[in-house]
Amino acid sequence: MSPEAKSPAEERESADLRLLRAMRTRGHTPRLEGTAIALGKLGNNATIWVVLGVALAVFDPNRWDSWLICAVLGPIAIGLNYGIKLLVRRPRPVLEGLPPLGGAPSSLSFPSAHATSSFAVATAMFRVDPAMGGAFVVAFALALGRPYLGMHYPSDVLAGALLGMVLGLIVPLAL
Repeated sequence: MSPEAKSPAEERESADLRLLRAMRTRGHTPRLEGTAIALGKLGNNATIWVVLGVALAVFDPNRWDSWLICAVLGPIAIGLNYGIKLLVRRPRPVLEGLPPLGGAPSSLSFPSAHATSSFAVATAMFRVDPAMGGAFVVAFALALGRPYLGMHYPSDVLAGALLGMVLGLIVPLAL
């Protein structure tokens, strides 16, 4: 390999960084940033998913158990995600002149806990009732907001979403 040539890992990192920079510099308005920040806060500790799961359990007593499993899946996914973060130890992105538009409880970035919990619960909810497909729209918006706010690399979000979907598919539900 010549000195100028990049390894496949360096190429991926470079593409990841380019996409992150694009997400941090394009399409920003006060309204979109406010929405992304608000969604991020609702995603903290999987709060939005816990509340939604409990509400569905209350309003759909025939599937009470399944909805409660969905409600607790978010925090469980975050716990599993944090274990992976401790193993990988990837620091959060730092872009000169573009500080993140939010805070985080950890300096670790990979994978995104917001994406993991959101896609885990959205997948499980869809399994309980396909009419809950709209949960994927919320999960996608919440996950997309993480690099938009500078909190994660895009690959952190992609890995979190994939991990979340696997968790949502394998969690035992009381169907």
